[in-house]
Amino acid sequence: MLPNRLTTHPDIAPLTAAALLLAAALGCGLIVPPLFWAALAAAAAAGITSLVFLHPTTFCVAWLMITGMSLEMSFADLAGDEMFQPMIAVVKGAGIGLAVICALRFGPRLDPFNPVWAYLAMLAIGLVHGLHPGLTPAETVRSFVGSAAPFAFCFCLLPRKWPHAMIRAVAWCPAVAIAASIPFAIAGIRPLFVESGGARLGGLGHPAFLAGVCLAAIYACLILLYRHGRRRDLMLLTVNFVFLLLTGARAPLAYAVAVTGLGLTTIRSTVFPLHRRLLLIVAGAVAAPVMLLFAGDLSDIRLFNVVTNYAGDLSGRGLLWPAFEAASAQSPWFGWGIGAGNAVVPPDGPVARTLHTWAAHNEYLRMEVEGGQIGRAAFIGLFAAWVIVHTRVLRPADARIMRLVFAAFACHAVTDNVLISTPACVLFALATAVFADARLALPDSAPKV
Repeated sequence: MLPNRLTTHPDIAPLTAAALLLAAALGCGLIVPPLFWAALAAAAAAGITSLVFLHPTTFCVAWLMITGMSLEMSFADLAGDEMFQPMIAVVKGAGIGLAVICALRFGPRLDPFNPVWAYLAMLAIGLVHGLHPGLTPAETVRSFVGSAAPFAFCFCLLPRKWPHAMIRAVAWCPAVAIAASIPFAIAGIRPLFVESGGARLGGLGHPAFLAGVCLAAIYACLILLYRHGRRRDLMLLTVNFVFLLLTGARAPLAYAVAVTGLGLTTIRSTVFPLHRRLLLIVAGAVAAPVMLLFAGDLSDIRLFNVVTNYAGDLSGRGLLWPAFEAASAQSPWFGWGIGAGNAVVPPDGPVARTLHTWAAHNEYLRMEVEGGQIGRAAFIGLFAAWVIVHTRVLRPADARIMRLVFAAFACHAVTDNVLISTPACVLFALATAVFADARLALPDSAPKV
């Protein structure tokens, strides 16, 4: 069989297209000047595509780092709130584009239990059953694409170095995001800390989004520690915990502590021996009461302000949930279509203006609004099957860590937007990398690039 030239020389097609389009742009400049810039932009796009074909892993890592910075918040601050959703669309669209290029170069794969299939069923049911009055067919299709984006790489055959590079990139994501924000803070463009019930570390994005990225990074560090037992991974784990603490996000910190604590006490490792794990647990156990002791002196930091003053509902979920419950009660079985969660609370209404959000902060409630009892049950069932099937073939430590991660994820979904926010792309990139690593361990299972 003759080799596929697109596979053996993946740069041929896009480079040829770029050259032809560049020649067309120059020709247009002479013959049809108004088309010059469009042809030149097409040539540039083809050139960039060629580079992605040549270095897919490098571009995926770069995309992951940009995603972890939550730049949509910075754009919204600089250009207005109307830029928030378009920036999220650009970030998720870039991830889908990278996944498509990976599939074209290395081949697609079927992921039969992927939660995306539940999203697809909910999309079809919503279009047939009828959509929420504030939702159009174009908006529900766009919401489906955005919801499916975190899972895009699950449908690609990936090169051998991709999983290792992505796991390492997730572990470093918060540090890179904070480092990138420092010049902006020095220039007075955007502060490192924002005021929200106390000072909260936000970087270039929102503290809650940075907390989600820190959470995924802590999980990545645990994976690396149990694989290699290196001190640098232990130091990075500690740094990510400090970042998470400074974001003031209570639920992510609680789940990070729970997963890390249970992992260190119950999962064995030859490269990360028991005495080192016990030392880490003791250090954490000693640090906790010390921090509580000095909480009053550190009340300017949001987490300590909560501890010393009030620990009630700071996110206004009590104002958001009744609207979603009422919408769900009007169509309990089939819901109102994907994207209806964005139409329940008016973006210009008093609740949204007060809380600066109209998202449900409860994924189970949001899915009930969008897919009804049937859609939500299908999603939960597929998600559970997806985790079980993929973790079954992992190395023992990886399998136990990932099961703890998704058990915590299932609990976290009760109070946060863990599926639709951009940090979900970081978490599921980690999951995809860990799952793909097990498949790539088989001989001749993927191209060596």
